[in-house]
Amino acid sequence: MTYTEDAATAYAWAVLGGRGRLVERVRFKGAGAVLPSRLPVRELARACVGVSSLAAAELLALRNGVPVPAVRVNEAAVATAFVSERHLRIDGRAPTSFAPLSGFWQTSDGWVRTHANYPHHRARLLDALGIADTGPDQTLVGVLAKELASRPALEVQETVYAADGLAVAVTPAPTPATGTGPTPAPTPATGTGPTPARGTGTGPAPAPAPTSDRPALVEARRAGRSSPRLLTPASVPAQGVRVLDLTRVIAGPVATRTLALLGADVLRVDAPRLPEDADAHADTGMGKRSTLLDLAAPGDRRVFEGLLSEADVVVTGYRPGTLDRHGLAPDALLARYPGLIVAQLCAWGWSGPWAGRRGFDSLVQAGTGIAAIEATADGRPGVLPAQALDHGTGYLLAAAVLRALTDRQATGDGRQLRLSLSGTASWLLHGVQPTPVQGHFGRDDPAAWLTETESPYGLLHHVLPPVHYDGAPANWDRASSRWGSDRPNWA
Repeated sequence: MTYTEDAATAYAWAVLGGRGRLVERVRFKGAGAVLPSRLPVRELARACVGVSSLAAAELLALRNGVPVPAVRVNEAAVATAFVSERHLRIDGRAPTSFAPLSGFWQTSDGWVRTHANYPHHRARLLDALGIADTGPDQTLVGVLAKELASRPALEVQETVYAADGLAVAVTPAPTPATGTGPTPAPTPATGTGPTPARGTGTGPAPAPAPTSDRPALVEARRAGRSSPRLLTPASVPAQGVRVLDLTRVIAGPVATRTLALLGADVLRVDAPRLPEDADAHADTGMGKRSTLLDLAAPGDRRVFEGLLSEADVVVTGYRPGTLDRHGLAPDALLARYPGLIVAQLCAWGWSGPWAGRRGFDSLVQAGTGIAAIEATADGRPGVLPAQALDHGTGYLLAAAVLRALTDRQATGDGRQLRLSLSGTASWLLHGVQPTPVQGHFGRDDPAAWLTETESPYGLLHHVLPPVHYDGAPANWDRASSRWGSDRPNWA
């Protein structure tokens, strides 16, 4: 069953600067009550994939001088792709999504969410709370639970943050908005005064008071005009586009995985000292290559500069300011390469007291009130049916890059793009309206959106891409290479 009007898709397309009537090319096929939630996750997911598909179709049509092809998106494909990490199998083995010390924990006055999937985050969490990292995880789970139960949530949040760890107090559900557009998601709780940390004297001061800035869904500004390489006629939208991928985990890699699907030469660059989870890379590395460069080493830096001089797009997924010391601030990049497209992603937005903090989808859900809305009957905080902030922001970021390439083809303008998980959270909470469920999604339907591909990791059982327009590629043209195993050059 299809339906033709979708307010969330139209809104996202307008925010991306797309031509209004073009959004009428998008059609959806319903699949029942997929991604069930108290919040309109199904509607957000299909809109993000819809605009990404439309932006791809628009760029392809411009390159070839033909009408924009029809965009037909299946909600079953979208729902399957939004939990791609859960469907992944590597030689039959299912990856572990969350480590034992990641999750919700009861505190003396509420709840806190921790993130300890990476070894360095796990170590910082335990060290901040004075817990010796000894014994099996099962034992540490009990020790951590007992320690957190004795402390206030805000004290835990700020103590762990001061140690560069990851913990966020669960924020109460927000008051419903009454306007027609997105309104701010709640800023994570910060307290009203210093909270002493046990055994440390006065302890870390809480984060500054929140600001009233509204987290935007997409921020874009035109930059210096140049004469970039014009994109010639092609069989896929991003063919020949060179993308430097400086992202990690899910949201950024989903964006660049989508660009790779559409023909871009995507080279992911990581620092050797910051390993990526192999299972996560097997999922989000499809279609891309991966290399290691130490930007502080003169030789590696020269190689990186050579790549940068020939890039069309740079995508970053680090906290605001993190890459500035390497000369990779947007203004610096755009001054050197005026036609470049610089796309940035962060967790907590680009202004306000939390902009510089680390964050992941699960923590943003906790800090914006989503976890409280999705709470279970016994009051335990809940989660969305997918890491929808990650996946949704990833497809929006891909759409923003594709639209910037379309505009650059006509004007030569470079572009700075900024998105955040908190901006997507605000849109989900206040800007996306529920719609009637259409169609039917049976228990076995995900099989239609899964396939198997041989890879250096082994046989991957993985999702097919949900981005679709008439003539779109059905799958990536290459499997994920092993993290850091490729040469640092353009294909």
